[in-house]
Amino acid sequence: METRDPATLPPLTQDESVRYSRHLILPEVGPEGQRRLKAGRVLLVGAGGLGSPAAMYLAAAGVGTLGIVDFDVVDTTNLQRQVIHGTSDVGRPKLGSARDRIAEINPHVAVEGHAVRLTSANAREIVRGYDVVIDGTDNFPTRYLVNDACVLEGKPCIYGSILRWEGQASVFWAGHGPCYRCLFAEPPPPGMVPSCAEAGVLGVLPGIIGCVQALEAVKLLLGQGDLLVGRLLLFDALRMQFREMRLRRDPACPLCGDNPTIHELIDYERFCGYEPAETTTEKRMNADVPEITPTELKERLDRGDKLTIIDVREPFEWDIGNLEAHGARLIPLKQVPQRMEEIDPAGEIVLQCRSGARSAQALGYLRQHGYERLLNLKGGILAWSDEVDPSIPKY
Repeated sequence: METRDPATLPPLTQDESVRYSRHLILPEVGPEGQRRLKAGRVLLVGAGGLGSPAAMYLAAAGVGTLGIVDFDVVDTTNLQRQVIHGTSDVGRPKLGSARDRIAEINPHVAVEGHAVRLTSANAREIVRGYDVVIDGTDNFPTRYLVNDACVLEGKPCIYGSILRWEGQASVFWAGHGPCYRCLFAEPPPPGMVPSCAEAGVLGVLPGIIGCVQALEAVKLLLGQGDLLVGRLLLFDALRMQFREMRLRRDPACPLCGDNPTIHELIDYERFCGYEPAETTTEKRMNADVPEITPTELKERLDRGDKLTIIDVREPFEWDIGNLEAHGARLIPLKQVPQRMEEIDPAGEIVLQCRSGARSAQALGYLRQHGYERLLNLKGGILAWSDEVDPSIPKY
């Protein structure tokens, strides 16, 4: 990151000097450091769990320009951890909600919104316009994309990851230390690592990790302190324990190594083993998995059709809401191989989960073992709540 000539830094207004007075008396910040923050440009990829606290604290600190990449809308399930959004924002684009909250925190901060999906076609151009990038993504294709774009553009990438009760943070900065590929040369197989929607996440956790990311961004802009370059910070919230792993640059890294082979952005969906972008999961499921909609299932149940409903979610998900009143039984996906004898192969079976993905896996497994009369509940219990019974909680 280039060090700006103090003579080119923007001045502080009287209001800003009062607002940042607690910064100005810090020897490591002072007036010049605050002006560096004002001149700083930070890109946040995502206005979710990690991006929320990072954006708010960077705004409060006086970082002059915040770019936010997000094309999603606020959902009620976001509010447990995405604290930049409020109840009245449900249904709004996250960019609009985040912009309003930042303006309320600090009207001196400019927000540049990028209401797009970050892709190989636009990532380098977007990243190029900022000093620092904060990775608040929640999937492997975008995580590798952000890392690669930062390396190719020479930008520091502040990494964060959360799941259940545990979080990680680091600063990947090629030329100064390792990049994300040095730590994870290959992505895990699809489905191996559950998402927060599948495994859950403690709402406070992204606040802690997001604040670590914001702190590292401030230190980068100030040119102060020891950064998490070459270090992976591990946090266990249940044990209230921080640990640290040393990271080394991999000389054989295909991106930042001695003889790099990656010189441009690639197809990250394919790299991570996901299906091509032009073929959606829904299309594949429609082609390979026989489905029944919640409305169709309700009509058949009302007619008295004999159906066996198998819920393959986890017990804690069953406790949130279930179709037990309609005869559903719980057999978690990982227990299906050991409990197949509980499922009558002669009956007509409806597999059900949260949104339809895990039940499709169970259907495929049963089909391989001779079961023929199988249906997958399209959209899972979430769709049932939308189309049939709103009293079933969504999560």
